[in-house]
Amino acid sequence: MRVLIIGGAGMVGGKLARRLAGERVLGGREIESISLVDVVEPAVPPGAANVDTVVCDIADPVAMGELLAARPEVIFDLAAVVSGEAELEFDTGYRVNLDGTRQLLEAVRLAPGEYRPRVVFSSSIAVFGPPFPDVIADDQATTPATSYGTQKAIVELLIADYSRRGFIDGIGVRLPTICVRPGAPNRAASGFFSGIIREPLNGQEAILPVARDVRHWFASPRAAVQFLVHAATIDTEALGPRRSLTMPGVSATVEDEIEALRRVAGDAAVALIHEEPDPMIARLVGGWPRAFDARRATALGFVAETDFDEIVRIYVEDELGGLVPPLAERRT
Repeated sequence: MRVLIIGGAGMVGGKLARRLAGERVLGGREIESISLVDVVEPAVPPGAANVDTVVCDIADPVAMGELLAARPEVIFDLAAVVSGEAELEFDTGYRVNLDGTRQLLEAVRLAPGEYRPRVVFSSSIAVFGPPFPDVIADDQATTPATSYGTQKAIVELLIADYSRRGFIDGIGVRLPTICVRPGAPNRAASGFFSGIIREPLNGQEAILPVARDVRHWFASPRAAVQFLVHAATIDTEALGPRRSLTMPGVSATVEDEIEALRRVAGDAAVALIHEEPDPMIARLVGGWPRAFDARRATALGFVAETDFDEIVRIYVEDELGGLVPPLAERRT
């Protein structure tokens, strides 16, 4: 089996590549090769002998056609301009988040011979917009309140239509906000959800731009990778015409996050969080969903964490070697 990961330089793409390169199987089939594609050079997982990298513009139809020359059987479409950047840079958001995937789908459709790969698209709960019920069910209409959410919702329709026409075997995975994200902050409006956990755990101050009673839907990077792997292997006949699924997750307030951090790392870590309201971020977050009934995905075997304490512990295990050092020993 040949695997293509578009967006392989991103956090989730990199973790997915490391898992697949380490396990060397997907859905019971041996992985012959993994191609990582992005606008910057993706990192090859340590010790991986079957991974190559490609730097290209994913919205370039010629480049996309060349990527499909090897006929990858599974394509993970993870490349995206994140929410805050997509809102601030309208043209860039549509070019990457919509045009890039459209070029991928067209390249598959126009490929010679019989070719129908599994395409796993990383969508987002941003496809939903207010007004919200307290808990959003699977039959909630997609009425996004941001450009990012609109771009994701349009691609969900394309995934369904190209699958209906038999060009691809597609599935859209609506990811919760992924938390706690390792590394440096990005331009996502949701970045503070990770920052108020990650920075204190690393002995650094963190800014909280919204009220503590803000509630949102979360899953860990580990869960996100598992969602994608599972989506690549399930029988899509069970999806019917509704090709996109809302993933399970944890509904938690900012206060819940902070208290989970306190239980894992103590009061000194919590003291590093400083509240500085940001009206633009507050406006964006105010239009986001808070909780879901993801029973359709759960019935198909998708699994997430059960509370925010578990999400924090996963960050400690995966990024800090399983240890939370005393605050005085941490980097300042």
